[in-house]
Amino acid sequence: MSLISALQFLRLNEIPEAWVDAVWDLEFTERKPLDDTVAERLSVSGDKDFRTLYQCLLDHAADQQDGALQSIWSILGDNRVSIKTLVAVLSFFVLAGKAKTANVQQRVSSLQAASLYLLLLGVQGSIAAKVFHEVLLDTCSDLTSHCWPEDSRKKRKKDGPKSSQADGKRSKPQWKDTPEVEVNEADEEEEEEEEELHFSAQDLVKIRDAVVLLVQSLLRLLQTFPLKDKPQSADNCTQILSKLLHFEPVTGEMTFAPPQHITQLRSVPEMAFCGLQLLCSSKHGDQKESLRRVFHRLLYIILMMNKGARGKPSLLIPSQAVLSTRDQTIQFVCHLVDKFKEIALPVLQILLQHICFQMVEKSDFRSHGAQAVGMLTSQMTSKDYACFIKWLFKFSNSSKMVCRLFSVDVVMVLLEQPERGPQECQDPELSCFLPHKFLIQNLLFARRDDESPSVQGHALACLAQCLELPSFNVTRAVHNLFSATGTQTVLEGEITEGSLSSHQTQKSYQTLLFKTVEITNADSFQCEAKENLAHLLRRVKDSKTHVRKSALQALVGLLKHSVIPLSWENLAMLSERCRDPAVSVKKKAMQCVAELLAAKPESSVVQKAWLQGVVPALVDPENSVRDKALEALEQVLLNQLKPYSASRHLDAAQRLTWDLLGLLCSECRNLSWYFSRAFPIWCKQNKFTEALIANLISHTEADHTAGAWLLLSKVTASSIRVPHGKILDTWDSMVRSKNVTTTTCCHILCVMGDIAEHLNEDTKDRIVADLMSWLKTFTLSLEGICAGVQTLYQLGRSEDVKQTQAFLTLHCGELMSVCEAYLAGVLLREKGAKNLNEELTVKHLHTLGVVSLHCPAKVSKRTVLLVESVLMMAVTEGQEELPASHSQFKANSLPTRVRAHGVLTLGKLCLQHEELVKKYLPVFARELEVGTEVAVRNNLVVIMCDLSIRYTNRVDNYIPNISTCLQDSEAVIREHTLIMLTNLLQEEFVKWKGSLFFHFMLALVDPVPSVVSLCEYCLVQVLLKDNPEMFSQHFIECIFHFSDYNKHKSYNRFPQSEREKARFSLKGPQHRGKRFRIYRFMLEHFTDTQRFNITVKINQTILACFADEELQLDADGAEVLSETFNILSLKEMKLQAMSAPMEGAEGEEPEDENMATIVKAVLQVAQKKVVSQVQKKAFIENTVPIIISLKSLLEQKHSPVLRDLMAYLHVTMQDYRYEVKELFSGDEQLAAELEFDLKMAENEKEMSKQVDNCSLTGDARIPPAQGLLQGSPVRSAPLLPFIFATPQPPPPNPLAARLAHTDRRLQSSRPELVQSMALEGTVMQKQGVDARAISTPKGVDINLTFGEGVSVIFSDRGTSLVSETSVLHVRSKEEQAPGLRQWNVQSPLRQRNNSSKD
Repeated sequence: MSLISALQFLRLNEIPEAWVDAVWDLEFTERKPLDDTVAERLSVSGDKDFRTLYQCLLDHAADQQDGALQSIWSILGDNRVSIKTLVAVLSFFVLAGKAKTANVQQRVSSLQAASLYLLLLGVQGSIAAKVFHEVLLDTCSDLTSHCWPEDSRKKRKKDGPKSSQADGKRSKPQWKDTPEVEVNEADEEEEEEEEELHFSAQDLVKIRDAVVLLVQSLLRLLQTFPLKDKPQSADNCTQILSKLLHFEPVTGEMTFAPPQHITQLRSVPEMAFCGLQLLCSSKHGDQKESLRRVFHRLLYIILMMNKGARGKPSLLIPSQAVLSTRDQTIQFVCHLVDKFKEIALPVLQILLQHICFQMVEKSDFRSHGAQAVGMLTSQMTSKDYACFIKWLFKFSNSSKMVCRLFSVDVVMVLLEQPERGPQECQDPELSCFLPHKFLIQNLLFARRDDESPSVQGHALACLAQCLELPSFNVTRAVHNLFSATGTQTVLEGEITEGSLSSHQTQKSYQTLLFKTVEITNADSFQCEAKENLAHLLRRVKDSKTHVRKSALQALVGLLKHSVIPLSWENLAMLSERCRDPAVSVKKKAMQCVAELLAAKPESSVVQKAWLQGVVPALVDPENSVRDKALEALEQVLLNQLKPYSASRHLDAAQRLTWDLLGLLCSECRNLSWYFSRAFPIWCKQNKFTEALIANLISHTEADHTAGAWLLLSKVTASSIRVPHGKILDTWDSMVRSKNVTTTTCCHILCVMGDIAEHLNEDTKDRIVADLMSWLKTFTLSLEGICAGVQTLYQLGRSEDVKQTQAFLTLHCGELMSVCEAYLAGVLLREKGAKNLNEELTVKHLHTLGVVSLHCPAKVSKRTVLLVESVLMMAVTEGQEELPASHSQFKANSLPTRVRAHGVLTLGKLCLQHEELVKKYLPVFARELEVGTEVAVRNNLVVIMCDLSIRYTNRVDNYIPNISTCLQDSEAVIREHTLIMLTNLLQEEFVKWKGSLFFHFMLALVDPVPSVVSLCEYCLVQVLLKDNPEMFSQHFIECIFHFSDYNKHKSYNRFPQSEREKARFSLKGPQHRGKRFRIYRFMLEHFTDTQRFNITVKINQTILACFADEELQLDADGAEVLSETFNILSLKEMKLQAMSAPMEGAEGEEPEDENMATIVKAVLQVAQKKVVSQVQKKAFIENTVPIIISLKSLLEQKHSPVLRDLMAYLHVTMQDYRYEVKELFSGDEQLAAELEFDLKMAENEKEMSKQVDNCSLTGDARIPPAQGLLQGSPVRSAPLLPFIFATPQPPPPNPLAARLAHTDRRLQSSRPELVQSMALEGTVMQKQGVDARAISTPKGVDINLTFGEGVSVIFSDRGTSLVSETSVLHVRSKEEQAPGLRQWNVQSPLRQRNNSSKD
């Protein structure tokens, strides 16, 4: 078919010339309507007509290129076809399809007409034929975004993010279905107003085919039509093709080699990549500029963002389609770099910089971004890679938290790549950036001190992951941070990595070159390693949850890989964190100790740490923590109980089980009570099957019999039936041999007592006889005696209470008689104490005390007197108190251990006889005060606290005597007193009366850290949970009590002895730090309501009393008032709703934003506003009148407290900086003084900030990798220097010291501040003034940029704009220039008064 025939359906001869001229005059920006008749005739044009014309044009263009046929333009001219009219008619179809209400046929015709125009434009001679129009070219190229239906996108916006398959009715290509995180509300409302059109699957196929034709036409155009002189069109084409990458998914692997023919490309994204590659050819302009343009558009695809024509890029949800497109884009960039080599590498540097700089905080985006950086850097040469690492080092010190966070992610990806040797880089200044050691020490580990807890935690977590990498040099670099070696081998280059096969993951070492070995001093390395480890251990106790978790992970990694020793000091940190206040940290710590146990199962100290961490978690208040501990114990202990056979060796898991059980029987016996809590739960879960119990009993004959009996004792205590035969046989052999260990003996006795109810009478009688004979020999340990007496009770217990009592009276009475006889022989005979057997005497005393609890009726007066004679002189009837000058316990020749056990025995006798309590309680209290034996005093505390449970009212008067032990000279007594009193307070046997609370609080400033830690735990984790108002109820009285002020009518009026006052006094300036430590601790655990109420109460009960002169402003009163103002000025007094940052800003891992977090943030803002208004109202009504009155009074009395009042106001008015006059309208002078003080404080703060930002040198060179580790961004980076506009007089003797440079931005933004920086004694060297203008800086690097948003990415450290000699110098005091003018500063009030006088 001829070309002219194919053009007939366009009816070009019927088109009015005026209409054509009007269309060209409108520059194709809007659609010019045609005559209805002509428009109707054109509307009947179908797909077949357009495709026929397209094929004719395509054939003629091909033949014209070969020179076989006449040119298209000659044919059109010969047939009088107006090219101007042809272009106008095609634009008519094109613009019709852009409308949102266009139907399917209009959209298809629009795309086909655009394809025809692009094909015509690509024909040789189109420029001369005046076919080209830039606006029409851009419109045709971007027609896909208008013709592809957008209804699915609107639904996504209304319903929230969904997957591409969520539409249900029809599937569409992915490029428009990509959901966005951020939605422009204005566009959404505009779209909702448009009529929504529906398209069938057949309709979408038609449109998609037309889109393919359009893209193919665009590719044909780019192959023949140069855009060298049309940069705007080239940029638009780049943007259009980059958007088409999201059009539809690509099946199969994509190759970027140029196809032989365009029709071989099946998918739209493949065509788009081909088009982008064509745009990078020299035909379309400078290749470096073309690459810059293409990389700029691909940047947002790699970042998974949607970048519109304007505005901030919006994030895409990282669906599978988005991730696939991103991966293909990265491969395409690598292909371009490999193709263009040196031309592409500088632009690749900028692409990497922008990926880093525009990264967002979301963890999944950071992870994908870091992977992209790693893949792209693999295409770099070693020199370019070193330049990027140098830039990354500066980037890691950025002031933006997300930049520092992302630098850590990038480092972790780069460490997974093969290490580049320094010999690969010819530049010696860059070679130091190539080793992995630099990445670890200067980029990763340097973030351990970051000001952001999120960055700190992430860096520590990544440090632990480094040890898991199969790279020797990486692990060696981590080793160097925490362990010191005396020998440092100096080679020509770093050790290179050995090859790792797919089946071999261990690190391989290369043979060292035979070189000289230099010995360096290891002291500095050792000191640095110790400091690094100490820093990590401090991070384990950090205040932020996320930091603690990451530090735990790092610590476990170092322990697993033997970087640091498996010492108990290091392992105790892990066990301690299993009791962390935060549930997530507890779980992390338990996971860490389990991981360490799996890696080091043979280490006994690791086994102990695991037990210390996991077993106490069985009583954790959090259910999930208890479940995790149960699961761990079940997996390690119960599941490994296999039948025992002497001929079969235990495997590693079984050995671990019995080693752990052995530790529970020896070093970790204190965990037995916690361990018992697991068995009732396991019993309910039917864990103890008959087979399991049979396996357990079989191990009683093995070497690890102690662990087997431990488990059996716990099992039988849970009322689980076990076979008796084997247990009785073991009992008989134990009675005969009597060489069983104490712990095993106790467990066997417990088992015998638990199975007693299932034994017949004959067996019971035999066991009782054996047990009595064993007890009478007193060969058992003290624990064994307790277990034996308890077993004796269980053997004699029956349903008849009288029968049980008779049994106990008979057998326990017999034991008491034996004990009395022995003690009488020792204590009553002359010289009996000289031949004393201390161990035997202690056992008799202990047995006497234990059995007396079971048969109180057998306790006679002789028994009491015998025990009393161990301790003291006789106490006559009715005598309750003796002189306080000496101890009531006589100084006899008995050892302290015997006397300590005598006290315990006497206490047990008192438990069953109230008359003994009445008699001995005053003696116990006196001995607490004046006794000298530590063990005796310690046992007295235990006795008196036990007595208070049974005889609460009688012991209540002696609670102050017990609480006095909180200031005992021995730390062990202070700890035990804390524990005992906490138990009594928790069970409400003791109340917060008198001085008890203040004695308790004083333990917060104990000199021993373990006592302080215990006190904090008791107060916060135990007592405060039961009584949330505990601190707020006692806070005001604490102020009076610790200041020893008793002139208030209501506070500090309870009775105290002089000795008690002297011991617990915190009065005086020397104890100010201790007092405020207590105040701060209490305030930290206040709620905002309590802070608000306590502030009001302080105003009413303290400040108002002084203002009304109810309390005198004498020396003591002034001290209390000063203390009160200092307390009100504490930052802990501020409401958290006003002072705390938004939740999630710091401390936790960055989480993705969702609607809940947004709503929470909005509520926080609203709450802060409401609280601020309430607080302001209360301040005006309650505080301001009192403050004005107090200020007047203090001025009259010339009191130094006035300074504290003004300091308090200065702190308080920071929140009301611009409302001073309104708040203090009743005292204009005070308001003026406050305004003046606040203004001066702001100036001082601004000046100090400028001084702090200064640096001693302007050089921002990067230290080598082997140098000191870089600090956190808290330390200010060196800023740019400034110079004076006028020359300064030279100093007589310029000193070597330099004043630090000031930021260059200071000149443009605050010129008056720059001038004020010429302070007294500061001058500029004459030769230091540079002759160059500031607008022409010297030596500034001009980097290639994307020209949008961020032109060039500089680090915070900047580049010096002046020479090294242009520095400031400071004179010494002796060399200061005389006669400098002094500042004349007057307050605003004084100025106003002077003007009024005039």
